[in-house]
Amino acid sequence: MKIGELARETGVSVRLLRYYEEQGLLGSERTPGGHRLYGPDAPALVRRVRALLGAGLPTRVIAEVLDCVCGSEAEIEPCLSPVLVARLHAIDEEIHDLQGTRSSLAALVAATEGRP
Repeated sequence: MKIGELARETGVSVRLLRYYEEQGLLGSERTPGGHRLYGPDAPALVRRVRALLGAGLPTRVIAEVLDCVCGSEAEIEPCLSPVLVARLHAIDEEIHDLQGTRSSLAALVAATEGRP
């Protein structure tokens, strides 16, 4: 399948598909004319990548753990669990930090408006 077909089937731009390839997330073969050709499993792979990106994993981590994803984008092997748990903890810490920042900002806004 050509890159345009893959883009249409997955809803991912051609530019983003090239980026995934640069990051080692997606592979292709080249025609003698230099056009990319993707295998029949490419749409499922792109959906897996999108699901992992949506879960907050950076592309460098996805490249390392992509072999732990099987079946649909929601099916993962146990080898991915530590990575997901670590990312979940990192997000919890970010939320905690943001809540503290929000409280400080709210106090500043209240002080500038003359409210306690």
